[in-house]
Amino acid sequence: MEITIKDLRVNVEDTPILNGVNLEMKSGEVHALMGPNGSGKSTLSNVMLGHPAYEVTGGEIIVDGENILDMEVHERARLGLFLAFQYPVEISGVTVGRFLKRACEIRFGDKQPKTKQFIKNLREMMDYMEIDQQFVNRYLNEGFSGGEKKRMEILQLLMLQPEFAILDETDSGLDIDALKVVARGVNRMRGEQFGALVITHYQRILEHIKPDFVHIMYRGRIVTSGGHDLVEELEAKGYQRIRTEYGIEEEVHEQPAANN
Repeated sequence: MEITIKDLRVNVEDTPILNGVNLEMKSGEVHALMGPNGSGKSTLSNVMLGHPAYEVTGGEIIVDGENILDMEVHERARLGLFLAFQYPVEISGVTVGRFLKRACEIRFGDKQPKTKQFIKNLREMMDYMEIDQQFVNRYLNEGFSGGEKKRMEILQLLMLQPEFAILDETDSGLDIDALKVVARGVNRMRGEQFGALVITHYQRILEHIKPDFVHIMYRGRIVTSGGHDLVEELEAKGYQRIRTEYGIEEEVHEQPAANN
C-alpha cells in the first residue's frame, strides 16, 4: 500500500488545524510523527480514517492511486487502513469475541477462517498480548483499564492484519511493562506487507518500535523529517529550539491545543 498526502488542509469549526500537510508512506515502512500539543497530529489520523467532525478544505489523500477523501469510514477500512485510538471507546452489548469475529468476517470475506480456527487464533493472540482469556466474553472496553484498552487495540490490529496502521498516541498512559507488550504486538506485524504511522509525544515508544522515518509536525505542517537521530535531537533540544532552528515561528496561524 502506498499513501500520499498532498497539501492537506483541514478546519474544525472554521478554525484551520492542518495547513498543507505533505507526506508519503507505504507498506514495509514505519513512520513516527511527533510534535507538541495542538500541532495537528491526531487531526491527521482522524481525517485519514474519515472522522465527520473535520472539514477538509484542500488537498488529497491518495491510497494506491485513489483519492479516499470521498470514501466512507468502512470503505477506507476495507482498503486495509486501521486506526488505533488515543481514547478507545466502550461498546456495551457487544463482546470482544463477537466484535472481532464480525470485524474479521467483513475484513476477510470468504478467506475468513472457520469458527474453530478463528477462536484458536484469537486465543493465541490474546495470550501474546497478555490479555486474560475471560475478556473474550466481556463487552468491548467496558470497565477496562487504560492499559487494557490499549492492548485491546493492538489485539484488533493483530486479528485484522491491515496493510497500514495509524497508532494515535497508543503509548499514552502506559507503564513500561504495558508499553513493551504493545510494542511487541506492533513489531509482530512488521514486514513488507505492513506499514505504520506512530503518533507520539515521547521517545520511549520509539525505543521499542524503531521507525524508519521521523517527522515533526508544528502548527499544522510537517516542518522537518529525518531518521531516528531526529528523535534524539528533539529529546535534547525540545520543540521550542526545533521551532527556532527551522525558522517556523511565523509560518502559519496558531492552533488551539485542544485540537491535538
